[in-house]
Amino acid sequence: MRSRFPSSSSFAYSFGPGPLTPAIKVIVAVNVAAFLLGLVLPAITLTLGLRPADVVGNFALWQPVTYMFLHGGIFHILFNMLALWMFGVELERMWGSRFFVKFYFVAGVGAAVTTLLLSFAPFAFANQLYYSLTIGASGAVYGVLLAYARYFPHRPILLYFIFPIPAKYFVMIIGAISLLSAMSGPGGGIAHATHLGGLVAAYLYLKSGARMHVIAEIKYRYLKWRINRMRRKFDVYSGGRADDVDRRVH
Repeated sequence: MRSRFPSSSSFAYSFGPGPLTPAIKVIVAVNVAAFLLGLVLPAITLTLGLRPADVVGNFALWQPVTYMFLHGGIFHILFNMLALWMFGVELERMWGSRFFVKFYFVAGVGAAVTTLLLSFAPFAFANQLYYSLTIGASGAVYGVLLAYARYFPHRPILLYFIFPIPAKYFVMIIGAISLLSAMSGPGGGIAHATHLGGLVAAYLYLKSGARMHVIAEIKYRYLKWRINRMRRKFDVYSGGRADDVDRRVH
């Protein structure tokens, strides 16, 4: 006798957006490798971490890139990689790996540049920021989060893992927190200026990309109009007509 109810093996349980996509898989692997290397050689944090005084004074121009692959502890890298997986996988599937990697680095490096610029600001916190050391993928991850909210604005995200709010409002809240905290100066071991920079860089990059898409569409339409105009001018046709057997493609 056949049961009317499916067996337990028929059910599939899933959590999150699914398996790691190719680019995110590589990014996670590099971050884990750098974290393990930092445990063996802690001194590399001072060399590869972002310190505005070193970038400007010692021309450590690699730091705005390398800082985002270092982390200060197991929970630091765990939450960053978890957020990258949760919010980045759908973006990579939608954009493709190449554009996602470009966007990730734009957000991460843009976050570093924002930190550098703010370290020269005429405010009390700037001097502290100038000599502070920043590590972690949070700037790039914040950029990924902004892109996620832009494409999926009504998706619920748990604020403090408790309160579900739409993604667009979640980004507004964390952006406001980062701005106010950055103006208050470095504190609590959290690089608020870098978080803010990741949001700003991601927003500007996506806006410029949308603008370039519109320009490309206008150029395409104009070119198509010119081709059709030339066809009419020189009597060029894509095929013969039923009532004109002598007309051919020229």
